[in-house]
Amino acid sequence: MAIFAIVGATGVVGTKMIERLAESDLQVDTVYMMASSRSAGKILKFRGEDVVVEELNDHSFDKDIDYALFSAGGSTSLQYAPIAERNGVIVIDNSSAWRMDPEIDLIVPECNAPTLNRKIIANPNCSTIQSVVPLKPLNDKFGIERITYTTYQAVSGSGQGGIDDLLNGQKGEAPKKYPHPIYNNVLPHIDSFLENGYTKEEIKMIDETKKILELGDDVSITATCVRVPVINSHAVQIDVSFKKDASVEEVRDILRNAPGVVLVDDPENNEYPIPTEVTGHDEVYVGRIRKDISRPKGFHIWCVADNIRKGAASNAVQIAELLESNR
Repeated sequence: MAIFAIVGATGVVGTKMIERLAESDLQVDTVYMMASSRSAGKILKFRGEDVVVEELNDHSFDKDIDYALFSAGGSTSLQYAPIAERNGVIVIDNSSAWRMDPEIDLIVPECNAPTLNRKIIANPNCSTIQSVVPLKPLNDKFGIERITYTTYQAVSGSGQGGIDDLLNGQKGEAPKKYPHPIYNNVLPHIDSFLENGYTKEEIKMIDETKKILELGDDVSITATCVRVPVINSHAVQIDVSFKKDASVEEVRDILRNAPGVVLVDDPENNEYPIPTEVTGHDEVYVGRIRKDISRPKGFHIWCVADNIRKGAASNAVQIAELLESNR
């Protein structure tokens, strides 16, 4: 039996963490719900039982807790994750705060396993997670030379504010979360711009992919991240070049048997992954696999996954499942 805490329990990802934890086979003795003072006192459900939301503070982890799933933003994680760690809690953090810290594990269970060098484990960016799941077995077989990502990211990746901007935009209301309307529009802008012209989201995908897959400096990666008017589930066009020769059928066969991957690739019958059919699932769906006609060892892979489940909540719970299975 394990004792859990959900930090940021009332947010979009936090509520999905509760749902996903309840669905799991984990033996949960107690679950604590924690959030800011604004949400303290709210009643949430876990496996049919009422749980009162507590205000997160410096003493929240004085009690006996095995795992804390954090989804409350980077500043909250930086402040409270070390407090939890000092109290012996294993923190699985969904923010970007710890991902590139060399002491911190950055984990996608289909790709790598925690070392617990420290008791803080980072959940990668949602688009990174769904991309590395199919890339891992392909890298093991053929070696990756270059990756170009183009993402088509749903508004739920921005939390409730993004969802509200899309729904309210249908009524003609001005956006509050985004700098331009997202309804009937596409924004080539996720997170803030850096001096080199890339956004933070794009650099996250580049750096996190290299860390998770342990790719060297000889591997080139670039990304363009785009927000699209879709409620849920991100799509990523992965343009990958291998070091070794590969055929389309070899790539399909590897992905057909890869953990956490569902192959949907029958273009003649209009069968390929789309967000409306992927939402609500934990697997990463891939299709439209084809050779790049401009490069001998290049391939295109279309990849879609539920960004709130596999891209956040489910990946965190899967990490806890992995740790519990080895305890």
